[in-house]
Amino acid sequence: MAQAGARVSAATAELLPSGNISGQAARGYQSIDTPLGQVLNSTPDYNRYGNSYESDLNASWEIDIFGGLRRSRQAAVADYQAAQADVVATRLAVAAQTADLYISLRGLQARLAIAQQQANTQQALLQKIQLLNSKGLAAEYQVQQTAGELAQVQATVPALQTQVDAAMNALDVMLGTPAGTHRAELSVPGAIPQAPKLTDTGTPADLLRRRPDIIVAERHLAASSARIGVAVSEYYPKFSLGALLGSATVSSGGNLLSGGATQSAAILGLRWRLFDFGRINAQINQAKGQEAESLAAYRQTVLHATEDVENAFSALVNSETQTSTLTVGGERPRQRQKINLRRLPARHRQPDRRAACRRNPAASLRHPGAGANRLGACGGSGL
Repeated sequence: MAQAGARVSAATAELLPSGNISGQAARGYQSIDTPLGQVLNSTPDYNRYGNSYESDLNASWEIDIFGGLRRSRQAAVADYQAAQADVVATRLAVAAQTADLYISLRGLQARLAIAQQQANTQQALLQKIQLLNSKGLAAEYQVQQTAGELAQVQATVPALQTQVDAAMNALDVMLGTPAGTHRAELSVPGAIPQAPKLTDTGTPADLLRRRPDIIVAERHLAASSARIGVAVSEYYPKFSLGALLGSATVSSGGNLLSGGATQSAAILGLRWRLFDFGRINAQINQAKGQEAESLAAYRQTVLHATEDVENAFSALVNSETQTSTLTVGGERPRQRQKINLRRLPARHRQPDRRAACRRNPAASLRHPGAGANRLGACGGSGL
């Protein structure tokens, strides 16, 4: 962008007058074999050594009658605007990739927490089934099956932790810091950022107008069009104005600031490529070809941008539907799990009493007063 800005400054300066100051001091030794030297040598007290001094102030200005310089500046401005949009596009790309990495990190951390929670739940379930198995109320295959499921859940934890570490390192690098710089901060669990609502994103046309890649392509097209004008202006003559004011003297002729040493000039310049129209035509055709190429690139950019916007809107709508469906469906397994965990103690107590009756069937006979109660506890009838 700095280079494009410098080209704009240079193109603007071409529209303005330019001036410079020059000066020189010289000491020479005159030859007497030249005609001038022979004449000077015939004068009395002639000194072959001589000094000369000169200082000048000159200015020039190319009058942009046919607009070539203005079109050149328009092309430079368009390139600068394209560079600005390109910088914005780069910033947006970096910000989007950073946000994507952060969301992925929080998602992986949430999956890791769920996996650890599932492992804890599966561990508690295994302990209950082992307790039932020790009392003869659960088969051995149930213990092994639950233990295998626990191992499968536990095996996902290291893999998820590896992905979490990789996401943290990638996020650090994206932020321009060494890997591991923000590990302590990022290790603290955080909520997954929510996607914006569909009503907050505007219309597809609004998104297309804000896309930097379309702005870049459009500005490149404008610059190519302006360069056609620069090439066409070569058909016409170029006029310039110039002026010179200064003084010149030699050591024996007076001093540099005396009135006799003053010199001045006014210049009207004309430059016209009158017999170079073949080359001018070639340059115009080249500029038109570049414009056609820029136009094709602009159209292709707009088509791809339209595709991206439509895909993004479709993904956002479908993700909202999927989120609401998964939210409703996700409650059912949790409720079923709570019901199963509440049932386990009741199932555990009831079979225990029946098992006690099977192990000691005469216990009720030793206590006739409690026989009816014990018989009821064993699943029988007191009548």
